[in-house]
Amino acid sequence: MDNSLKFKELREKYKEFIYEDYEIKENNEEICIEYKFVIPGCAKFKPNIKILKKNMNIKEIKGNKIKNMVFHIGLIELISYWKSTCSPNVIIKCGSLNEEQKSWLKKLYFYGLGELFFTNNIQTNINDFINIKTEGETLEIQEEKDNLSGYIVPIGGGKDSIVTLETLRVDKNKDFCLIINPKPVTLECAKTAGFDNDNIIEVYRTIDKELLNLNSKGYINGHTPFSSMLASLSYFIAYITGKKYVALSNESSANEPNVMRRKN
Repeated sequence: MDNSLKFKELREKYKEFIYEDYEIKENNEEICIEYKFVIPGCAKFKPNIKILKKNMNIKEIKGNKIKNMVFHIGLIELISYWKSTCSPNVIIKCGSLNEEQKSWLKKLYFYGLGELFFTNNIQTNINDFINIKTEGETLEIQEEKDNLSGYIVPIGGGKDSIVTLETLRVDKNKDFCLIINPKPVTLECAKTAGFDNDNIIEVYRTIDKELLNLNSKGYINGHTPFSSMLASLSYFIAYITGKKYVALSNESSANEPNVMRRKN
């Protein structure tokens, strides 16, 4: 569809997207992370991520290193909501980034949204499509010596993760499978591979209903780079569970682009 005119109109009307805050909550059953995003004059979003604790040995969910990881997960989460209006300015109020980090994020956003730009006939370039401004504090993070070992194996719906479970020498009593928004088939894959329920990390990522409302009204919609969300979440969960490796597998065709983009 040709949404090139709508892209320009929305950017002119909604000039700012604000990453306002994040919050980490914990009880005996789960860790809950909630984000607050705002498009002034348009919508407010509060998506959340829940990690079931089960009987896992988890580090204390406190300190600047934990906060920094959760903050960065939010930098990936926001893409799903930003794309509704493609606002030219992203204002980050709950954290700080240097120029190198901003440049890295712009590349991730731009090339990760290739399908969205292509299907909506949006013509833009990496320099002009977004401006990132940070207003939050810089967290002081102390170096740690962690005694990490073992694996986390993310499980999706394809055959690649099943092959990994069959070939990788994981300790099924100590290592973990990781499943985001589990379905019966993914849970069954992990259990068939020999993992008990307490060694299957279940993560529930909830999309704010207001985003679905905007989609139904015809705001910009399309694919976002889910792999970056999986990577950032897997890194965080590996840290809090004391695992050294994330064994993420992709079939060879995943290395082939389905939309070729010009480097502007």
